[in-house]
Amino acid sequence: QVWQIRLDMHLLNHDGNITDAASIAGIVALCHFRRPDVSVQGEEVTVYTPEERDPVPLSIHHMPICVSFAFFHQGTYLLVDPTEREERVMDGLLVIAMNKHHEICTIQSSGVVMLLQDQILRCSKITAVKVAEITELIQKALENDQKARKEGGKFGFAESIPNQRITAFKMDSAAVDTSDVEEQAGEIIAKADPPAEVFASPVLHTPGTAQIGEGIESSWGDLEESEKEEAAEEEGESEAAAFECEKVETEHTSTLRQTKNEPIVLSDSEEEEVVILEPQELPRKTR
Repeated sequence: QVWQIRLDMHLLNHDGNITDAASIAGIVALCHFRRPDVSVQGEEVTVYTPEERDPVPLSIHHMPICVSFAFFHQGTYLLVDPTEREERVMDGLLVIAMNKHHEICTIQSSGVVMLLQDQILRCSKITAVKVAEITELIQKALENDQKARKEGGKFGFAESIPNQRITAFKMDSAAVDTSDVEEQAGEIIAKADPPAEVFASPVLHTPGTAQIGEGIESSWGDLEESEKEEAAEEEGESEAAAFECEKVETEHTSTLRQTKNEPIVLSDSEEEEVVILEPQELPRKTR
């Protein structure tokens, strides 16, 4: 006997970085959810109501939390938790999902920026710190909710709206002064410390998600056994073909040398007539 659980998410407000918000909302909803208690006796299954037995939580072993990094100036500068405006001008995005045990669950990269190993390691260290903080906030929120339910206080979604704890309302547009944006950006870039090695721009040979860089040594391991056998067979076939080509070329060269130094005898079998031609009388094609 199993339970089927479906998780639906509805966006109330969008100001950027939906991935992180959705991952936090999803894992919190699963941790907060309680299913009805059941008992199984033989083939008879009994599902108890909340009045008969308290619902039980799901068995969640760890909380994978997503942390997003936006990259600017071809990976020179990174920003954690980008807003909607920052996402419009970023060069690339890196999303790392990790739990509080520093176990990486998934990594997703998008955009036209090429990241180095040091940059990814730096992002993973930042992710470990952010995940620990977010996980602690989630556990405190769940404990406070459980405490409020036991004491009979107000809780839930309806209680959060009047207290403006949920950004469910549209905000009024505000004027932004962009007169000295370039100067401020220049000052920020001048004061920031860029990484040791940065690519000026990626090399895109074809449109799409694939990108190829220049100057980086391959860090992949050795070939698999099957790939080694295929490579050896292809190398053997190419060597055999080269040997046959060299053999044919050698025989053709010796024939030409013999034809150049000796007369060629052309005979007609029907009339038994023999014609001897000197080398200088041979056509160019025959030579």
